[in-house]
Amino acid sequence: FPSLAGNDNSEALPESIPSAPGTLPHFMEEPDDSYIIKSNPIVLRCKAKPAMQIFFKCNGEWVHQNEHVSEESLDEATGLKVREVFINVTRQQVEDFHGPEDYWCQCVAWSHLGTSKSRKASVRIAYLRKNFEQDPQGKEVPIEGMIVLHCRPPEGVPAAEVEWLKNEEPIDSNLDENIDTRADHNLIIRQARLSDSGNYTCMAANIVAKRRSMSATVVVYVNGGWSSWTEWSSCNARCGRGWQKRSRTCTNPAPLNGGAFCEGMSVQKITCTSLCPVDGSWEVWSEWSVCSPECEHLRVRECIAPPPRNGGKFCEGLGQESENCTEGLCIQDKKPLHEIKSQNLETASDIALYSGLGAAVLAVAVLVVGVTLYRRSQSEYGMDVIDSSALTGGLQAFNFKTVRQGNSLLLNSSMQPDLTVSRTYSGPICLQDPMDKELMTESSLFNPLSDIKVKVQSSFMVSLGVTERAEFHGKAHPGTFPHGNHRAFGTIQARNKAMYIQNLASISAASELKTTALFGHLGGRLVVPNTGVSLLIPHGAIPEESSWEIYLAITQRESSLQPEGSDVLLGPEVTCGPSEVSVSTPFALTIPHCADANPEHWNIHLKRRTQQGKWEEVMSVEEETTSCYCLLDPYACHILLNSFGTYALIGEPISDCAVRQLKVAVFGCLSCNSLDYNLRVYCMDNTPCAFQEVVSDERLQGGQLLEEPKLLHFKGNTCSLQISVLDIPPFLWRIKPFTACQEVPFSRVWRGSARPLLCAFSLERYSPGTTQLNCKVCVRQLKGHEQVLHVQTSILESERETITFFAHDDSNFPAQVGPKAFKIPFSIRQRICATFDTPSAKGKDWQMLAQKNSINRNLSYFATQSSPSAVILDLWEARHQHDGDLDSLACALEEIGRTHSKIPDATETELEEPDFSYSRQNGL
Repeated sequence: FPSLAGNDNSEALPESIPSAPGTLPHFMEEPDDSYIIKSNPIVLRCKAKPAMQIFFKCNGEWVHQNEHVSEESLDEATGLKVREVFINVTRQQVEDFHGPEDYWCQCVAWSHLGTSKSRKASVRIAYLRKNFEQDPQGKEVPIEGMIVLHCRPPEGVPAAEVEWLKNEEPIDSNLDENIDTRADHNLIIRQARLSDSGNYTCMAANIVAKRRSMSATVVVYVNGGWSSWTEWSSCNARCGRGWQKRSRTCTNPAPLNGGAFCEGMSVQKITCTSLCPVDGSWEVWSEWSVCSPECEHLRVRECIAPPPRNGGKFCEGLGQESENCTEGLCIQDKKPLHEIKSQNLETASDIALYSGLGAAVLAVAVLVVGVTLYRRSQSEYGMDVIDSSALTGGLQAFNFKTVRQGNSLLLNSSMQPDLTVSRTYSGPICLQDPMDKELMTESSLFNPLSDIKVKVQSSFMVSLGVTERAEFHGKAHPGTFPHGNHRAFGTIQARNKAMYIQNLASISAASELKTTALFGHLGGRLVVPNTGVSLLIPHGAIPEESSWEIYLAITQRESSLQPEGSDVLLGPEVTCGPSEVSVSTPFALTIPHCADANPEHWNIHLKRRTQQGKWEEVMSVEEETTSCYCLLDPYACHILLNSFGTYALIGEPISDCAVRQLKVAVFGCLSCNSLDYNLRVYCMDNTPCAFQEVVSDERLQGGQLLEEPKLLHFKGNTCSLQISVLDIPPFLWRIKPFTACQEVPFSRVWRGSARPLLCAFSLERYSPGTTQLNCKVCVRQLKGHEQVLHVQTSILESERETITFFAHDDSNFPAQVGPKAFKIPFSIRQRICATFDTPSAKGKDWQMLAQKNSINRNLSYFATQSSPSAVILDLWEARHQHDGDLDSLACALEEIGRTHSKIPDATETELEEPDFSYSRQNGL
């Protein structure tokens, strides 16, 4: 072993002895290269087995034994002795060493078979100089030019790493393919954009310190370009010599950030000559004509002396005159002419008088006969009238007549029809051929009701029949409230119910995005105003003996649903409840969405939050299932469900062509400084609830909508969004530097938070007298869609034009209970269900009803319902809550009837095969 006790470290035994068969020491851990930071010593460690001794040698000399810290253990697997040794190296030791290479240390391990040496570990003092060898320099670059900023960091050990900042924010070249920071610490922007203007700083850092370079200001400017010439104006002189002009503006593009103004003239003028107008003048009268048999003669003149030219006025006065040519002495039928004329006038007056008296007598007689017939019909027949004033379009005014009261044919279509009953219905309907008088009889739409005769008049009227009186009054049974609060209600009239709902809505007005109401057996509709979210509870869904206070709410805070991967939240998180309510038939929940719902680009899922707060998938929109049903319209998803809870729509893009629809709106208001005006541009999901949130925020800030919002198709192609303000009047307004264009990364738009994206612009007037602002706001996706909003407004509130926020303002009717909540009267609905639910020899009619209402998928869901037609009509009610398009429904019913009437008579076996082929075509 080496002699390590004394100061003479140069005396040592040979570093190795002849090895015998066996194992030399094996290093399990060798010393690493290290840096001394400031005055803190570093620790070098070495570990080997089998090892009797381990000592360090630094710069060729053994380290004293007292400076070693040794630990010894036994390897349980091999039984070999393991030794680990530590030493400290101080800054002073390194500084005192002067040699051709860096300070180094190495450990040597002994065993009874020989020695082994570890790798050499260098020890260096870490530092970083203060001054950069080269600071980046500011530049002014034209748009689409190349920007190169040089940076040489300070000298340091270890070498410093460089990071670039733009406006104090780190630049990530991996997120922007237009930026490269890998070339020798330099920053390269291949094609300058307006958004690249800003202050750039080079940051150098190692394990000792960080250093900042001087900031370099980069300005990306745009040289102005002329627009196209306008058309020549009309000549300014109405008569004689004048001039015409045309103009152009330096707005294609407008100069920005110090760019050069357009060279040349903005106005051109040329001379012109206008022909002077010449007013017309009469020529002299012609000679009087020969006296006619009517004892008159005439004379004429023309406006030709001169005629009017070049827009001159036409002559004033008459071009023809006539007068009696016998001075009243002309005779007809041996009487003077003036006597004959007076007798003719008296005769005509007598005829008119007698004709009027005769018409009046005839009208009275017809009225008496009509009243008599009406009273006889009342005494012979029972009269039922359905008040369908709620209907618009195809099923409007109803008048029904039956032989006797209490006929149950409507409610039980399986009974044998009474062929003596005559029923008529009249109302406008959509027809293909108004000349078709007898359209449907026994083979008509209402096949189970063979006693009904449907007639289509030439005035687009159709006749139907019902037997029960449809009244919008019902009995409210004792109500059962959730959470153990049982309350008994007596008979509640419809008017009292409506008042109760109004009071309930006023109580919950403090929560802007929540609506509650009391529902019973009659069902109804809940709407969260101006959000597109609604809930339809069908008639009979709640048992007759129960009443529930049902609520519908939208989550205003950040949604607890965090999409995974590339998934995005397509609409609001909606809650309906209480969860313990059980329904006998599915209810319809409508949730708006912002996807351009193309199944080739999107896979859309419905998710539900469990009681534990986790989210589980209910179904895919394109999935075939019998548990629930989703119908995806362009702007909303209508969902048929059997249980209340919290639901949300998730979209999974399956291609770069997936489009998320954004609504772009611009608001404005004066700032605290009377000369400044703030423009706020919002990009939000194209859902009414997202726009409602923006409108609410802007009302609090005093903002005014300056232009009707526009739709932007934002693709999932990873390209960012640019928002810029253009065409600002140069001598009236100015925009603060570096804010005319703002760029938003793709991820912030595509998978941003639930809060709408906001970009603010600050404009300043040169004079307080400027009250009008005209400019453009351009919102575009790189390599994608672009929208331009034209702002033309007065900054004074008294002169500003108001723009409507919502196309359908449903804030006055957040809750509707009973029949008034539905577009289709209950009696008509019963007739349709009785007709289409019953299978016939000509096919399963409810499938045709679904097809005519554009429901062609997952028909197996409706087949499992007790009344498929009722569920289809519930879905129709949910889709048409605003338009109530009964004409289209009536047309669909009529078309089904006409299709059936064309099917030839055949056996039941022959008619079943087309039904199966139809089912296969629709995915069953």
